[in-house]
Order: sequence, then structure tokens, then C-alpha cells
Amino acid sequence: MEAKLFCWPESSPVIAGMLRALLLTSLLSWADGHEGQVMLPEEKTKIRDQIVEMFDHAYGSYMKYAYPADELMPLSCKGRVRGLEPNRGDIDDSLGKFSLTLIDTLDTLVVLNKLEEFEAAVRRTVRDVRLDNDVVVSVFETNIRVLGGLLGAHVMADMLRQQGEWMQWYTDELLHMAKELGHRLLPAFNTTSGLPYPRVNLRYGVLNPLSRTGTESDTCTACAGTMILEFAALSRLSGESVFEEHARKALDVLWEKRQRGSDLVGTVINIHNGDWVRRDSGVGAGIDSYYEYLMKAYILLGDNVYLERFNTHYSAIMKYISQPPLLLNVHMHNPTVSVRSWMDSLLAFFPGLQVLRGDLKPAIETHEMLYQVTKQHKFLPEAFTTEFRVHWGQHPLRPEFAESTYYLYKATGDPYYLRVGQSIVEKLNAHARVPCGFAAVQDVRTGTHEDRMDSFFLAEMFKYLYLLFSERNQLHFDIDDYIFTTEAHLLPVSLSTSQPRCQSNDTEVHTVVEEDQFTYSCPSTQTLFPNNPSFAKTIRDSYKYLTGVGRAFHASPVRGIKLPLHDHSMEPVEFLRSMGISLTPLNEAALGSSGARGEANKGVYMVKLVAEVTQNSAEEEVVPLIVQLISPPFLGRTVLTAGPAKFGMDLTKQEHGVKGSIVKSSPYTACGHIENAEELGGHIALALRGDCMFAAKARRLQEAGAIGVIFIDNREGSNSAETPLFQMVGDGGSTADIAIPLVFLFSQEGALLTSALEDHQNVDVLMLPNEKRLGKMADKAETPLGTMNIKFRLAEEGELEEEEGIGPTLQFVLKKDELMLEEEECRQKADNCLTPDGRHAPHSDSPRDPCPDP
Repeated sequence: MEAKLFCWPESSPVIAGMLRALLLTSLLSWADGHEGQVMLPEEKTKIRDQIVEMFDHAYGSYMKYAYPADELMPLSCKGRVRGLEPNRGDIDDSLGKFSLTLIDTLDTLVVLNKLEEFEAAVRRTVRDVRLDNDVVVSVFETNIRVLGGLLGAHVMADMLRQQGEWMQWYTDELLHMAKELGHRLLPAFNTTSGLPYPRVNLRYGVLNPLSRTGTESDTCTACAGTMILEFAALSRLSGESVFEEHARKALDVLWEKRQRGSDLVGTVINIHNGDWVRRDSGVGAGIDSYYEYLMKAYILLGDNVYLERFNTHYSAIMKYISQPPLLLNVHMHNPTVSVRSWMDSLLAFFPGLQVLRGDLKPAIETHEMLYQVTKQHKFLPEAFTTEFRVHWGQHPLRPEFAESTYYLYKATGDPYYLRVGQSIVEKLNAHARVPCGFAAVQDVRTGTHEDRMDSFFLAEMFKYLYLLFSERNQLHFDIDDYIFTTEAHLLPVSLSTSQPRCQSNDTEVHTVVEEDQFTYSCPSTQTLFPNNPSFAKTIRDSYKYLTGVGRAFHASPVRGIKLPLHDHSMEPVEFLRSMGISLTPLNEAALGSSGARGEANKGVYMVKLVAEVTQNSAEEEVVPLIVQLISPPFLGRTVLTAGPAKFGMDLTKQEHGVKGSIVKSSPYTACGHIENAEELGGHIALALRGDCMFAAKARRLQEAGAIGVIFIDNREGSNSAETPLFQMVGDGGSTADIAIPLVFLFSQEGALLTSALEDHQNVDVLMLPNEKRLGKMADKAETPLGTMNIKFRLAEEGELEEEEGIGPTLQFVLKKDELMLEEEECRQKADNCLTPDGRHAPHSDSPRDPCPDP
């Protein structure tokens, strides 16, 4: 279906919405019919082959351009080696110089029936990978990606060996590597509470003076609570119970520290005393896989304690957090009040977990909401508001939505979910594929890429998509004999009976009061969900127009706008042009096609849009700030565009901004004790983004005496010309104590500022709104003389002249001069047009990008 472009002026968002709604209603009807079709085996095979080809492109690019590095940089066509590339903060804690992507991908090769490649990759892993590197890594990420990858690959290798055709040389080498890595992670659990440190040095542990870690006091709930599957599997496969015991102790602490009134847990906890640091509670980032591992630990290990804890938490989630189809964070001590108006993309795993529990209706509801968001933005933004607008624009190729799609298809047999999977495949190929792999999307609104392809893209995305389009007899094993870890590694459920279990847990069990038929059962797709597609469709239909796309529109045929006229000696047409609306007489535009028609259109104008239509609400608009260098030799001529913060001093209310000389913070990230507090006193601090939250940095620098803070992006190459501005957000708690002004500079602007400091030692700057910058000429006084009424309406069919070639028309009536303005359909080459899905044409400017720290 070919898409046509239409234009409408910025001053008519209501009419723009009407036109979009009318156009998209027909498109959506076509799409809905397409999604509801039964998918024939031939089409499933074609899509499955396409997924294999995509995997070959991604995995082949990693092996060709990146191996043995941890990750592929798909835009640079090279490997990402920690220490050689610019630091990305916490993201780099996944990299341990242990060929992360290779290990994370091993069991995916088996699922995709690439057994020859699997055998070669295992040989390469055993030969090349070393785990004793002097590098500080995330305990959580290393556990789920590397330890889980080694265990999943060992299970697959052992299974193939027993089948007698492949891996006959294999003698548990991967299990030995997994046991070595497990022992290298154990020092992280050396705390008074039993909760693990968030980071560990693979060679020196935590407390060794050479470890460069061990000073942390906090960890996220998911970080501490997502160890039991890998550690228990390692214990039961190796015979060393120490791993399962430590992981279970961490879960015990989290259970004991739950809020007894609500049965909810917070997001961040102190690893030494067990106090909650962040008390917001949800099912997304920071908590997500803690709930997942309680449920799956019951399935894998057969211990009712895990299930009873999960059901207790699940009851609380459905009572306080679930507001179908939304899942909103609440305060764990006051759970009846939502603490934020946006959701993060990691919660997309939750419908899949609800399928495992057997609670299908809310799973369908939330999944449909997520699908509607992907249809609006192509991918799930990293965070989106309750009105389904972008909050943080990145999409690092996360697989959670595909995961839940797979589970829902298995549960319902509804071909609708095959169509959802097909849309994921098509969007990845259309918007993420690059010559050297697949690149993360920096902003879903602009489509810009980031030089990043995380290992989970190969470990998870391709597994779930391939399994979605595969039949049971097309795999080398029965997938139902295995449980997926949070990284989609496969562990055999037989571990619950074939291996000795950990000592029983004596922790008090808080049983769910109201039990249902699913409380003590592991759902079976054959008995609970008899492949009845109409069941899922009935639920979905209520959320078909959730994001507003395709919703019926009812409005009066005529709308009016009053605009002020000013004493600037402009005729009404010139005044409209100053607003961003240029007018071309249709008799001129029509020359070359029909001279007669051009004559008939005298006095009628075609409206050409200059400014972009935006759907953002006023409260979401980002007001640009600036950092202006005012000391010699700059003298105000160097002006850097900066983003604001949602906390701290409001610079828009300061008449003259905030002035001061700049000093680099030490440490530069401001995530530890400020070592140069005496030097910072009375000055504006420079701090690098990453390693901790903006609010934490601001508090430390304010306490050190800084009168303001300029944060500089740690992503190399980012700039305000190509990357949308965003507002820095707090850490989930109160930020009323932060009183100093805060601004954010992208990398290139920040480099200009730091270079100036290096060259001139003493650099004074002003932090203020752009319109108040030093040296800006005052606007000429404007005296309102009156108002001009502009009325516009959609013409009824046949109301205009009966001439072929004149399409849908937008009329403007200027009462003062009785001037009729009409708008034709834009040509594809017209400037600043909107496509039928409401997005701006690629050549236009982009909206601003919010993104989190770190």
C-alpha cells in the first residue's frame, strides 16, 4: 500500500488530527484484517527462514568484525573492547574481555539447528576464552549472560552428545568453565546481609586492594534476586552446594525486607544493613527478574517456598501496580498512589510471566497495550508515558516484547500473535539493520542509530522469534523440557528431581489468602488454554484504539482561532508567512498542467507548511537552556545549547541566569566522595554522565559548595544538532533538597567547554534560557492592534468546484479581506510534510530526546 504525504499548518493541530484520524482509520482497518488472518505453513516457513538469515547476518558480523571482543559495534564494523572505547558508565559493566557475545549466543545456535556452527563455537570458547581477567564486571550481568550462557551451552552439548551424532569429543569443558566463573563471582556475597555487591573483579574479587571495587553500598532488587536459577543449576550439575546456598540467602533477605503491609519490595536496597534506598515498586527496571526468578525457581527446582513467595508478591502486584492495561510504579509503603506517569520497556516481559502463572486476561491486555505503542513508535521506547508518548526515546533492541508474544502464542494458538511476531521481524529489518549487523535505535522518533548491538539481541530475540514460527518436530529437543532464564538460556526442569536439592528453607511463608486454580500448578498449554483464538480476541478488542490511532473522531465542522495582529506593517498574508505558513497562488502552482485551471483559481492559495506539527503536550515540552562563555577571549560569542532538569533551580525564573567559573569535579563522574570540594566551592562544577544518577551527583556537588552543575554526556559524538534534548529526571525520591541549577550538554558541546578550560584555565560562563542570553538584541516593542479570526473547516464532498484533480481541501477564511486559502494534497517532494502515520518526513527537524542516566 503506497503512502501519500499531506501537509497542514502548525496552527491547526485539531484539523491535522482530524485528517490523520480519517486517513488512519482506513489503514488500521486494513491492518486489523491482515493481523487476524490464519498464517499458512508456507508463510511461517518463509518468515522462519528470514529470521535465520537475520541471525546469520548479526552473528556473522560479530564473528567477522568483532570476535574475540565482547560486543560488535555495528556502525563502526569493529569490536568493542573495554578500555579502548569511550566509557559508557554502567553499560560497560557487562564487558569482561571474555567474548561475551559468543558465550551468550551458544545455545541459540542449537535452537536454530546450527549444530555444526555450535560445535565450532564451543571449541572456540574452550580454546580462547579466559575468565581470570583483571576487570570489574557487573555480578548480575555476568551471571545471566556468561554463567547462564556456559550452563545453557553445556546442557545443549551434553544433550547432543547423548544423541550420538554431535559433540562426541565433549567432556564437560563448559561446565568446568562455569564452575570457575561461579567461584569468581562468590566473593561478591561477602556482606553482612548476604546480599551481593553489585560489582566484582574477576581476578581480585571485592575486598582485595587491587580489586578497584567493594566501595558500593547499594544494589538493585533484580541484581540481588536474579541469581538462583544459574547458581542452583551450577550447584546441582557440579555437586557443589555453595552456589545455590548463597543465591537462596539473598532471596531470603529480599523476602524478609518486603513491606509487610503491601507485600511489595523497593527498587534499590543497601547491601550491608538491608535498608531500602529507593522505595518505588513496580515490575520493570530494577525489580523485574526478581519476580521472574521466584516463579521459575519453583518450576526448575520444585520448591514450594518460591511459588508461595511469588504468589504473595503477585497478589500485591495485581492489587496495587496493575491498572489494566497499565503497570504503574507505586510507593511500597503507600501503594495506592502512583509515583510516576511513565513505564519502562523492561516490563514487557511481564505478560509472558503471567502466562506461566496462568493469568491470561491481564497478560493479553498489557501485551496489546505494548503492541499499540510499537505500532505508534515502530519499537518500544525505553520509557513511555501513560498517554503512550515517548519519555525516553532509545530502543537497544530489547527482546522482552518478543518474549511475551511467544508465550501468548503458545498459550492461545491465536495467529494474531504470529502477525505481531511478523511485524517485529519487518521492523528490525527496516529500521535496525545495517551493513555490519543490527544497530540499536538512539531515538524511535528520529530513527537515528547507536553504535551498539548488545549480546542479548542474539541470545534472546532470535530464540523467541524462531520458536514462535517453528513446530515442535522442527527442533532437536522438546522445548517444554526446559525453562528459560531471564537471558533465555535453557536449563532442564529435570534438575528438580535428578539432582540433590539445597537444604530446606525455614523462612516464614506468607501464603496468599485467596488461592485460585493456578496457585500450585505450572500451567500447561494443552489443558489450560485449548487454543481458542476468540478468547484472546475478545479481550484485545477493548484496547484496539488505546493509543488513539484509528479512534472515531467527532467534532464540529467549523473551528476558529484568534491570532493577535501587531504593529509590524505586514499584510495578513505576510503575517501568516511570519508564523511559518507560506502561501502560493494556485494559479501559479497550476501553470504547466492547466492554464485554464490556473485562471479559475485566482485569489485561491495553496498552504505550504514550514513549521512542524507536534503532538506533545505543553508540560512535556523541553525548554532549551544555554551555557554562554563570557570570559575573554569568548566574550559571549560561544553559546552551547543545553538541556534542563526537572529538579534544582528553575533557570527560566532567574532574570540574569547564574554566572560562575567552571571547575572539573574529581572524580569526574561525581559518584563518590568529592575530592576537590575546596576548589569547587563557589564555582560551577563540570561532571560526566554515568555510573550513578543525576540527583546523586547534584547532591554531592551541592554539598561540596558548587553553585551549579553542568553535566556532560559520556556517549561520544552526541550533539544537540542531531540528538533531541531531554529533561534530566530525579532518582525516584524527593529532590526538594537540590537547590542549585543543573544543565546537560551533549558530548560535542561538552568537548568545546572542556577544551576551553584546558586552553584558558579560567573560564566564566552563564547558565540561562536562550532568550535571555547576553548580547541578544531586544525585540522591538509590539503593540497589539486587534485580532484576526481564522476559520477553517473540512469541505463536504461536491461542495467545491466540480473539477477533476482537486483533492481533499483545507479552507482558511480571513474575515477581514474575504481571502480564501485552499490546500491541495502535497506532492512527495513538498517540504515539511507529514506521513499518514503522523510522523514527520525524514528531511525535517526532529523532536527532542529524553534519556535516562546513566
